[in-house]
Amino acid sequence: MASISSFPLIFPLFLLLTSLYLSNAKPATFLDDFKITWSENHIKQMENGTAIQLLLDQSSGCGFASKNKFMYGHISMKIKLIPGDSAGTVTAFYLMSDKNEIRDELDFEFLGNRSGQPYTVQTNVYAHGKGDREQRVNLWFDPSAQFHSYSILWNRHHIVFYVDAVPIRVYKNNEAKGVPYPNWQPMGIHSTLWDADNWATRGGLEKTDWSKAPFYAYYKDFDIEACTIPGPAACTSKANNWWDLPMYQQLDSIQARKYRWVRLNHMIYDYCTDKARNPVPPPECLAGI
Repeated sequence: MASISSFPLIFPLFLLLTSLYLSNAKPATFLDDFKITWSENHIKQMENGTAIQLLLDQSSGCGFASKNKFMYGHISMKIKLIPGDSAGTVTAFYLMSDKNEIRDELDFEFLGNRSGQPYTVQTNVYAHGKGDREQRVNLWFDPSAQFHSYSILWNRHHIVFYVDAVPIRVYKNNEAKGVPYPNWQPMGIHSTLWDADNWATRGGLEKTDWSKAPFYAYYKDFDIEACTIPGPAACTSKANNWWDLPMYQQLDSIQARKYRWVRLNHMIYDYCTDKARNPVPPPECLAGI
């Protein structure tokens, strides 16, 4: 779960009550909430099922997905990425509706690097079937040295991507200004590890070095706080969901300061400012993202 320091003071009370309940509960395992969707022999359960290892080699990558779909909430995982020369690989963690022409999708894509170069995380937002909203941030730490938390907050007002409770992207609900927003179909949680050396590292200039294979990524602390669809009627009431409370409808002053720091110091690409690709900025860029 995201760090307590990232939320207003009322949220630690929620975490305290939750932790008191969980202290008497059995830790959630991977198979409680997820299923393997691709290459079962490349995914290994660890620590009594509370963590998993994903493997990529020349024969295959692998993937998993949640058993349920959700409508709004907070989704978080701790991930330790591929160490050393990971160029060409992509470790992805994302929310996605059904695969149709009008799908919604919220992406974390961790782009592999040549040894010694920073790891890049690319985020993307698909709304009502339209994507091409990539932003890229160089991580300010080595994400392969230890586990770090990656989270998505999705409510009726905005979508926030967090790295260790630091917001790195905000996509606001600007439907009133004609901007599509994912708010009408549930999404499942997905993750994949795969080879994408045609584009992943320096636009495909750096190819996967298969002599370094197999490549491993690790996941643990699968945290889902969201309404399952179909679910109880309480899910339709804003009053019953902490992520719908007024304090989570915009960044607080501390989060806003961290967000500006990321954008000023670590953002390396923003589709909104790519004039070659978008001579006229997309409407959400003008409306404020």
